[in-house]
Amino acid sequence: MFPLWRNLSSVTRRVISPSAANFFSLRTPQTLSVCVTPNRKSSGKRFNVPPSAEFVARVSGIPTMAKLPFQETADGLDAAFIGVPIDTGTSNRPGARFGPRQIRVESAMLRSYNSGTRAGPYDSIMVADIGDVNVNVYDLKDTCKRIREAYRKVLATGCIPLTMGGDHTIAYPILQAVAEKHGPVGLVHVDAHADTSDVVLGEKIGHGTPFRRCVEEGLLDCKRVVQIGLRGTGYSADSYEWSRAQGFRVVQVEECWFKSLAPLMAEVRAQMGSGPVYLSFDIDALDPGFAPGTGTPEIAGLTPIQGVEIIRGCRGLNLVGCDLVEVSPPYDTTGNTALTGANLLYEMLCVLPKVKYF
Repeated sequence: MFPLWRNLSSVTRRVISPSAANFFSLRTPQTLSVCVTPNRKSSGKRFNVPPSAEFVARVSGIPTMAKLPFQETADGLDAAFIGVPIDTGTSNRPGARFGPRQIRVESAMLRSYNSGTRAGPYDSIMVADIGDVNVNVYDLKDTCKRIREAYRKVLATGCIPLTMGGDHTIAYPILQAVAEKHGPVGLVHVDAHADTSDVVLGEKIGHGTPFRRCVEEGLLDCKRVVQIGLRGTGYSADSYEWSRAQGFRVVQVEECWFKSLAPLMAEVRAQMGSGPVYLSFDIDALDPGFAPGTGTPEIAGLTPIQGVEIIRGCRGLNLVGCDLVEVSPPYDTTGNTALTGANLLYEMLCVLPKVKYF
């Protein structure tokens, strides 16, 4: 048994991709020879490039996000995948603490280039998987403190965090750290729920309250907040009155049915402007027919196509962080929810600043 990335030299690990080599020849289980093409479409810098499944079996190796190399810190990275494995803030079905692990497993299907947009993130920026925040599964408030402190360190390096949840509580401490660095940020929030409750069962911190707390602490530029896909039964006739009163744009799911969301995203880009923006995507924004593995499913949701349109529509924004939350593997019998989550995270990577398109 040989750990996949440890077997390859540091140079070899950074260039394995179909466009990066004329041929690969396996000499022994421990060695891999690479001949690099002189006309590779990159800046000439060496980046972390996942091994191609043409040459390295998807089922081999220790799972990392997209089979990227693991490193312990964000030092030297432009972007990093980070897991936050908690579900202590959930109000219905648990299991999201296993989300990061399963997303990593399903991400073995990902390839280096985006065939739809021609984005080449691994030819453009340095990316790695930096593991999980060491959460406290017994104490949600302590977990929020740990998340905030972990993200302060990540952001201090200039790295953009791409987060795998975990329940949506995590957006609150992440945005605390993000706003410390960037000031109040715009927010593209994709979700079935507004997550703006004040108190739930006597508690102010949970997956139904993060954006209420963010507004109270001045973490959001409220005129640059959009919530897309909101739906379901509510505790009042207008469940989104509070959001609108803060200046949020609310796009209920009925406004999204039977249409492309590309025109909507053109309006969102204009709303966000050139300021810093955070993208938060709850997998329950998608209809449970596509993404059943989640804690609070609501029928009549967005399609995966619309989810991709929303993320691709964020290209050109000054994205300073992204998350994909609420994947609950125990309710994901086929693995398709985690697979969808992995693909959406890859799409987020593709729209980060400095990513090249070929």
